Amino acid sequence: MGERDAVRLVLDFVNSLDVEDGTDAFAEQADFREWTQEHLGMSGEGVTRRDWVAARRLRDTLRAAIGGQSAAEPPAVVVPLQLALTPDGTVSLSGRKPAEIVAAAVAELALAGDWARLKICPADDCQVGFYDRSRNQSRQWCSMAVCGNRAKARAHRDRVT
Repeated sequence: MGERDAVRLVLDFVNSLDVEDGTDAFAEQADFREWTQEHLGMSGEGVTRRDWVAARRLRDTLRAAIGGQSAAEPPAVVVPLQLALTPDGTVSLSGRKPAEIVAAAVAELALAGDWARLKICPADDCQVGFYDRSRNQSRQWCSMAVCGNRAKARAHRDRVT
C-alpha cells in the first residue's frame, strides 16, 4: 500500500465517526459491512461481529492517540499483523481482517515517519481527522476557513467583551 493510500484509509477509518453531524458508519454491524465493501473491497459476508467490535475498538484507540489523549490503561485493542520479507529486502505488513488491514496502514505511516502528521481537529463540534501537510507540522485545524476561523472569531470576541 502506498503512503497516500495508507493516509486515505486511516483517515476514512478514523472519520467513520462524524462528530459534527452525529453519524457513525460503524453504528451497526451491517453499516460496518458496507464500509468494508466500499473502503476495503471486502465481501460483506466475511465480516463477523468480532471484526466489527475490533474495528470499533481500534477506531476509538486511534482517535484518542491521534488526538493526543494519553490512555491511563493499556491499549484497547491489539491487532496481529503478518510480516512479509522478500529476498530483495522488501518488507511489508498486511492483514486479512478489517482492523488488521487498517493497523497495517497505521504501521506503514509510523515506519515512514508520517504518524505525527495525523491529527484530530480540536474544535469540539468537529473533531475530524486530517493529515498535516505543513512543512513544520504546525497545522492545528482541519480547515482554517471553517474551524480555525470560528476559533479566532471566538477568541477575538472573548478579548473584546
